[in-house]
Amino acid sequence: MSCTRRRAIQGMGAAGAMLAAGCASRDARLLRAVDTHPDGYPTVEAVKHMGELLAQRSGGRLAIEHYAGGVLGQERDALEITIFGGIDLNRVNLAPLNPIVPETVVPGLPFLFSSTQHMRSAMDGEPGRRILDALEPHGLIGLCFYDSGGRSFYTTERLIEEPEDLAGLKIRVQSSDLFVEMVSALGGNPTPMDFGEVYQGLMQGTVDGAENNWPSYESTRHFEVAPYYSETRHVMAPEILTMSAISWDRLSEDDRALIRQCAQDSVPYMRGLWDAKVEQSRAAVVASGVRVANPEISAFQQRVQPVWDRFVATPDMRALVADIQALDPAL
Repeated sequence: MSCTRRRAIQGMGAAGAMLAAGCASRDARLLRAVDTHPDGYPTVEAVKHMGELLAQRSGGRLAIEHYAGGVLGQERDALEITIFGGIDLNRVNLAPLNPIVPETVVPGLPFLFSSTQHMRSAMDGEPGRRILDALEPHGLIGLCFYDSGGRSFYTTERLIEEPEDLAGLKIRVQSSDLFVEMVSALGGNPTPMDFGEVYQGLMQGTVDGAENNWPSYESTRHFEVAPYYSETRHVMAPEILTMSAISWDRLSEDDRALIRQCAQDSVPYMRGLWDAKVEQSRAAVVASGVRVANPEISAFQQRVQPVWDRFVATPDMRALVADIQALDPAL
């Protein structure tokens, strides 16, 4: 860990101790929550809603203070600070968790989910519970899943209508071996890059494209510099709301149950916001002149089969995949 990151963790920890002491004198506890997405984004608003529920149901003893827009660091740094107890609540993509918690790889497998309904059924059910439980030995408490939509490719140069169209293109990916291997299998050149650096990377030609959902594509203004969007929906992995196990251990059993329930109750609220945001974002970028393709995905599915073979590497992971596939309403 770098000295800068260590100082950030120590500083957050010291601030947290002072805050806890101050709150204790008022018989209240303020939980710090972070998100790299900006204010107004559905995940941000969902955690704010959770905070409202928590304040109401605890009689003001528990509340959430939210830091949006990556002000406390990009996802990898914020995740590390959360594990060390400097941040209480962290909405994070599953990809940064992949090296830590193998189970989090499974929802990110390309073309695992056939639809949003399929993903929600799986994450609301037993497969989702197993993934949440798998975080605890690694210093995190999994509280709930939030939608992250279908990730699709967008580029500065052309529409992607078949895998061959990715040839020679530098595609920004998350820092995840799974995403690197997926883009490589499809013929592109994967380029790991922090989320906050993508706009500049697209503008300067460091990368030729990226992949994300409609709301992120619109809220980050990436459509301004990469106006070709191809709806491959290759990954529908949800995002996850986590809590530091260090913060969790300081709570009573009743407060833990209350936080978990408020998190779960924020999910339908988030999904309503999400569904509306997807439609609004798509309409907005199309109106701005973005070109959209709806490619036939069978050729893409065939290309990524070796990725499944590599990453579904244990009996437990194969069982998790099978349980998710069994919940597909299309079957």
